[in-house]
Amino acid sequence: MIHIEKKLLENRTFIDLFAGLGGFRLALESLGAKCVYSSEWDEHAQKVYARNFGDTPDGDITKVDENTIPEHDILCAGFPCQPFSISGKQKGFEDSRGTLFFDVARIVKAKRPLVVFMENVKNFAAHDNGRTLAVVRNTMEELGYTFFQQVLNAVDYGIPQKRERIYMVCFRKDLGIEQFQFPKPFPLEKHVEDHLLTDEAQVEHLCIERQDTYFNGVPDDQYSTRSIRLGIVNKGGQGERIYSTKGIAITLSANGGGVFAKTGGYLVNGKTRRLHPRECARIMGYPDSYQLCDNPSQAYKQFGNSVVIDVLQYIGIQIGSRLVPQKGETP
Repeated sequence: MIHIEKKLLENRTFIDLFAGLGGFRLALESLGAKCVYSSEWDEHAQKVYARNFGDTPDGDITKVDENTIPEHDILCAGFPCQPFSISGKQKGFEDSRGTLFFDVARIVKAKRPLVVFMENVKNFAAHDNGRTLAVVRNTMEELGYTFFQQVLNAVDYGIPQKRERIYMVCFRKDLGIEQFQFPKPFPLEKHVEDHLLTDEAQVEHLCIERQDTYFNGVPDDQYSTRSIRLGIVNKGGQGERIYSTKGIAITLSANGGGVFAKTGGYLVNGKTRRLHPRECARIMGYPDSYQLCDNPSQAYKQFGNSVVIDVLQYIGIQIGSRLVPQKGETP
């Protein structure tokens, strides 16, 4: 998480849908915006959210009346990817029914925020030969918004993790914003080793010693902006690969098995281990002041499902630069 001095979203309000751990909230609050509503159905995530922000999100968004949601300037949603049942005729608002994106759309229709800021997995862009993304675009345009999207990788924004996600930014058309530039990439300066815990006692339970550990002979003495595989455990399947801390982390996952499940394995001080939940938090951009779930299994799942704070902050800066005039004024 980067420190931001210029609060480009000061006096702006936002809502946090599919809130998870509150990644969008951390990012937008760092820019001066105020959260006026949140929703998250998972009870474990709700508790962590409440512990960190002081308020408990509403539950299942599909059961929330959109008219009861407070007025807001920005709607944030890292909504889950679901297949659309497309009739091939409308390809817009009607075709989004039955998916969680429809809940975003009905709130947008009712509340007309200035900006809609969404995130999803990289494959969302190509899902169903691009038709899924087309439904989202067409729906937003039908609701009166311009639509901008781009796939960004966290490694290009200071975070040593390969995490490619599609980001979608929509401006209400009456604002007259016809162009939007996503943040430009910059060189990576820190690697996995810069985000590790230094207290061995905190991580010794994560170390794995097995007879079927094999190293490939790659010297662990070069830094890289890619992941560097050093070896495997067992047959080297998912969750059985060992990487260097001088490279970047593989994509954190909410699911998946293997001895190094959800984080991958890393060679640290001569021992192989998975990452600690706090280390996962760090390579997602969460500050050390953020309080984690007490259940490690849930914590790993939560960070695997989460958003990268730094990337959201950089996009938020770009959004804020287009919304400099106060509401009611022409940008």
